Amino acid sequence: MFQYQGKTALVTGASAGIGAEFTRELAARGMNVILVARNEAAMNELADEVRGQHGVQTLVISVDLSQETAAAEVAEKVAAIDWEVDLLVNNAGFLTYGPFETNDPAEERKEILVNVAALVAMTHEFLPGMLARKNGGVINVASIAAFQAIPYMAIYAATKAFVVSFSIGLYQECRKRNVHILGLCPGTTSTEIFARGGANILQFDPAPRKVDQVVATALKAFERKRCLAVDGWKNRLMSYGAKLAPRELSAWFAGKMARPKT
Repeated sequence: MFQYQGKTALVTGASAGIGAEFTRELAARGMNVILVARNEAAMNELADEVRGQHGVQTLVISVDLSQETAAAEVAEKVAAIDWEVDLLVNNAGFLTYGPFETNDPAEERKEILVNVAALVAMTHEFLPGMLARKNGGVINVASIAAFQAIPYMAIYAATKAFVVSFSIGLYQECRKRNVHILGLCPGTTSTEIFARGGANILQFDPAPRKVDQVVATALKAFERKRCLAVDGWKNRLMSYGAKLAPRELSAWFAGKMARPKT
């Protein structure tokens, strides 16, 4: 089993939602935590909280992961204090919502950069060290949106499909080298990402999952060395249905749920 105590985790999107909960839970297990996001004030407050409660060390790095140099900047700041990252949680995410024709192309590009390019770049920065030490892990936060195309969230779903495929591929590359890769697929969860993207969370699920439930699912699957984890029985059922149904049918059904209400 992965040993948390005294090791170091790096969590992107750490200022709120699932990332903040990962920070709290990993600190509770004795890990020092590097918090990465844009909202420095929120991260400083959270860092103070976990240091006070658990006596761990923290490092706050404020960076915009949609910038091409962001991952290298993070790695440079980690190296400057001579820390090694033992667990990387690629959680940062971005969502655009609405008809493709009316969405802002600049925002869609940012969505691809954060959800795909930054995740790959962060993994490139920290996975080689884990492999050299023959110890470590990466948790990539995807979504059940990965399992079917979703009208009105077409780019988001496509980026999350990438994350799932990427995670499973790396899992097979690393599984015999004592470095574990997990793709985590939450469903609708009580976080800010829907509101930031302009979507009504209750439209997708009147009873969204809580962030502590999602993180508990992730760490349980990580410890069991699973390559993929879907949070919640309803979401598992939906993911199975999406895999079994013809692609066009699953996309039609997803579009019925996601269509903007007027």
